[in-house]
Amino acid sequence: MDTAVYILLGLTSVAGLAVILWRGWMLRWSKVVPPRIAEALAECLTPADVPRLRAACEYHPSPLGRLLLFAAHHLDWPKAENVSSLETAARREIVRLERGLVVLEIIIGIAPLLGLVGTIIGMMTVFSDIGDVGLNSASRLAQGISVILKATLIGLLIAIPALVAWGYFSKKVEVFAVELETLCDEFIRRQYTATLTDPPARPPQVSDSPTARNSPALSDPLPTPPPSSKAKAAPQQGQR
Repeated sequence: MDTAVYILLGLTSVAGLAVILWRGWMLRWSKVVPPRIAEALAECLTPADVPRLRAACEYHPSPLGRLLLFAAHHLDWPKAENVSSLETAARREIVRLERGLVVLEIIIGIAPLLGLVGTIIGMMTVFSDIGDVGLNSASRLAQGISVILKATLIGLLIAIPALVAWGYFSKKVEVFAVELETLCDEFIRRQYTATLTDPPARPPQVSDSPTARNSPALSDPLPTPPPSSKAKAAPQQGQR
């Protein structure tokens, strides 16, 4: 039975090493946020620059490229709907980045337990031999115990690197998530600002104003005041 435990520990170590190498290769910065796409995004200021960004995203497949393509294909949607759909797509990309980390979590928990199981099985075997032959050879007992503790040591040596790798990759995925959110938000903000900016309102003309149209001061000349009674009386006095 102890042989089966050692075989399981060997398979666990191989699986852990494979996942660490795989995630280390896939979670590179140039793989998730390609520099060429970042440069094209920095130059994409108006809707006329979107085709160039699309070409860069299609040429460099990556989580950032897929998110920007998704947002660019739905620029005709209202901003709130586009942002909501983009958040759903971003969560899917984060799940893809975290793929394989659950294997490391399982290895972190199972490797020490397998080592403990191997230790317990070995101790049971040693004490069973002691019960049969007695304590005639202390050196043989010590040698048996040292062999037993190897299982625990192997389990810990497997779990510790897996724990370190899991913590490192988890933090790296968080950093990628923040970076993707920042770049996508910048793209959405630029495009909708450039698209939805209204031209300045034309100042109203005097003729278009209903108040000005109906005002006698602007549409009609001032009425001539009637001659006063004094003005009429002056000529009459002169005639006399």
